[in-house]
Amino acid sequence: MNGVHDLGGMHGFGAVQVEPNEPVFHHPWEKKVFGIMVATMAQGMYNVDEFRFGIEQMIPADYLKSSYYEHWLESVQKNLIDKGVIKRSELEAKLRSLQRSGRVTVPRRRDPALAQRLIEIAHKGDNYMREPVPARFKSGDRVRPRNINPPTHTRLPRYVRGKTGVIDCLRGTFVTPDTNAIGKGEQPQPVYSVRFNAADLWGEPVERNELVYIDMWEAYLEPA
Repeated sequence: MNGVHDLGGMHGFGAVQVEPNEPVFHHPWEKKVFGIMVATMAQGMYNVDEFRFGIEQMIPADYLKSSYYEHWLESVQKNLIDKGVIKRSELEAKLRSLQRSGRVTVPRRRDPALAQRLIEIAHKGDNYMREPVPARFKSGDRVRPRNINPPTHTRLPRYVRGKTGVIDCLRGTFVTPDTNAIGKGEQPQPVYSVRFNAADLWGEPVERNELVYIDMWEAYLEPA
């Protein structure tokens, strides 16, 4: 999907500000949002690609003025409503109640097996590798990412479309995010590490011999 969230290669945002001794969470509510996302996704209420697509559908101005975990919260809300887990009217009623009282009552639930699974996912992530399928390309092949502009989710960054690169290696077979995000199934396909000369992507000036490696699904590529 083309949108303001695809910031790679865009100008005008200044240097990345590195925060010394940056904490894992800046505010207690961010920790809660992290837990909510892991808990709802781990129970199959939506998948990681639907979660990413939810962020991409934010109003651009809202996306730019909100923080990282505000993006997460927006997508969790959208996915839970879209999937019928909660109703928008229920969410809005809860927000009005909170604004009036300033207090939140959270029901307690004990589920040791689920709690252990959430801990494992939080530490290790989930596995999106699948059984191998035949690969179209091999190391050393020259390829060109397709110049596509999908209205739905994709992991193909805009700044690399139409450029020429070289297959560095095959990563394996993985779930296809483009289909998994819109209810069309996993449709696993090979993923490659593709090597580009930085000058071909960014123009001059760049550091001499600088290379950029990008993992790309097979459907994104065509022979160069």
